[in-house]
Amino acid sequence: MFGRDPKPVQDPWTGQSSPDPDVGASSVIAEEGVKRGLKNRHLSMMALAGIIGPGLLVGSGGALSSGGPASLLIGFGVIGLIAFAIMQSLGEITTLYPGGGAFISLAERFVDKAFAVSVGWSYWFIWVCVLANEYNVISSICVFWSDKVPLWGYFLIFWFVFLAFQMLGVEAFGEAEFWLAWVKLLGLTAYFIFSIVYASGGLIGQDEALGFRYWRDPGPWNNNGFRGVAQVFVFRSTFYAGVESVAVAATECKNPGVAVPQAIRQVFFRIIFIYMGSAFFFGLSCPANADGLINGGSRALQSPMTIAIQNAGWEGGVQLINTFIFLTVLSAVNSSIYIGSRTILYLAKSGGAPRFLSYTNRRGVPVYAIILTNLVGTISQMNNSTGAAAAYSYIVNLSGVSTFLVWASISFIHIRFRNAWKIQGRSISELPFKSLWYPWIAYFGLAANIFLALVQGWTTLSPFEAGLFVDAYVLLPLFGIVFVVFKLVNKTHYWRLAEIDLVSGRRRDLDKIGGEEVLDEEAGYVGKKPAWWKKMWKDI
Repeated sequence: MFGRDPKPVQDPWTGQSSPDPDVGASSVIAEEGVKRGLKNRHLSMMALAGIIGPGLLVGSGGALSSGGPASLLIGFGVIGLIAFAIMQSLGEITTLYPGGGAFISLAERFVDKAFAVSVGWSYWFIWVCVLANEYNVISSICVFWSDKVPLWGYFLIFWFVFLAFQMLGVEAFGEAEFWLAWVKLLGLTAYFIFSIVYASGGLIGQDEALGFRYWRDPGPWNNNGFRGVAQVFVFRSTFYAGVESVAVAATECKNPGVAVPQAIRQVFFRIIFIYMGSAFFFGLSCPANADGLINGGSRALQSPMTIAIQNAGWEGGVQLINTFIFLTVLSAVNSSIYIGSRTILYLAKSGGAPRFLSYTNRRGVPVYAIILTNLVGTISQMNNSTGAAAAYSYIVNLSGVSTFLVWASISFIHIRFRNAWKIQGRSISELPFKSLWYPWIAYFGLAANIFLALVQGWTTLSPFEAGLFVDAYVLLPLFGIVFVVFKLVNKTHYWRLAEIDLVSGRRRDLDKIGGEEVLDEEAGYVGKKPAWWKKMWKDI
């Protein structure tokens, strides 16, 4: 048995032959050069908790201080509805077309290559900004623990460590994300329990119940009313950025036919438990006017969790919270480099970025794309002169509008797909994953994101602040400039609905999935469709 090549097995998803009996586990996808090494559990945990990091745990402090607990809760709910709409649209089309490039390739297929390039660069910009934020936070935490090493010294240490880890391949990334995601979920659950006990007056040595004291003083809106709600919309969009990342990771997943729909469904639980739960308990346990939240010049970023623990009288718990935040940031940096590098890889493959960035080594690692993405993370070092909190705000404002543009693009792509599907005489019953409440949910996602992209910076107009205005809106014209320049130079074609290719790259088992059979979760073979209650239990 040694020295023999394993019998080739045809992948039921792509139709390609693989020498590995465990289809996709280590087989290289020829078009992208990456390896399909992510298991379903990896993708599920990425969808549920993969990108939880400084945006939620630390950035919520700025949002809470600007708008108050009611503003935080409403904002998380509104953006959560939009994120849910986006994921329904994305789930329908990526399940049918699981090829590399996620919505970048979908934008090229259903709209225009120039449009795809604009979307791709906007998406990459989100993740390099998120990466810079995370390096900012992780370096600041280490300085808080020990200032014997300067801020830039900690940054360099982590920069090289994460660069080396990404070179190990997607299997190492997926396994690390799986266990770190569990730490995040367990940590948040523990904090929620602490908040309930704290509000109920059950802590040792606590004289009276906290109740909803902070909703009365400084009040639900922190004296800012609707202006406070509007001011932090851009923060909330950054918190939710990453729900769509399962489409990027699907290319390297062993069986995207099962993993992607399962991950899409779990986004609902992520919105309810993680985001809405965090918004409620942060506002319950931390006052919106706490000094640590509003001190923008502080080098050590303060989380609502840290302040709540301090107010409860448990000074030792502060170090525990910082350790928890540190672990979540490790995961968030890892995810940001992964998503950003794959985005630039797919752009390079399609001609939207320099060709050398499309290189992958024999382990399927996009070496140059990883180096470039990680290199741009050095903008985090602007905190050496501005302070960690101020640097965080500047970078978030730059990336926030890009999130709305990318999400609006996903809804637009979905609408174009459905219209082409109808015009070319195809039945909705053929789709393996159907979006809920189409067309209303797709048009809602498109309109809501365009609206928020236009109004998210309106508070900079009165009083007018030129620097903040440019910070909030500079990426809007940049999206259009990239589109126009690329289109004029490359003479790309805007597809009419009847011209759109609905066949190539489509899942080969469409008829079976639409009928009574589905792909097995890990092995990749076709079997009978499970009972509805088994599917529900598996999702939970």
